[in-house]
Amino acid sequence: MKTTAKTTATLSALMLAVAVMATGCKKADDNPNMGPAQEAGAAVDNAAANAAQETREAAQNVENATENAAARVDAAADRAGQNIENAADKAGENMREAGAEIKQESKEAAANVREGADKVGDKTGAALERAGEKLQEKR
Repeated sequence: MKTTAKTTATLSALMLAVAVMATGCKKADDNPNMGPAQEAGAAVDNAAANAAQETREAAQNVENATENAAARVDAAADRAGQNIENAADKAGENMREAGAEIKQESKEAAANVREGADKVGDKTGAALERAGEKLQEKR
């Protein structure tokens, strides 16, 4: 149950009214030395004490809820920070792997170029050799 200042004031006024009506204009049966005004004052004091206690409890509940919320926010921030670090680590790892793949593919491409150049050189050499032989045959 939420207790607001308006609810607390209403409860206090009701308790005072009940105390005044209950005491009437006669002396109290349990305390013949206390008159109606004194009983009403005691009822108001009790109502105020109860309202103050309820207010303290409500304030404590708010403080506890605030502390819990702050703890949850801190935990969420820690998790977010850790997730960012993990993502950065993963991105770095992916970049290293991509770099290694590029390096390997570059080596393979260079080997293919060398192989192709060797074949071209061999074919060119063979063609030159045939051309040379043909020239010698004509002479």
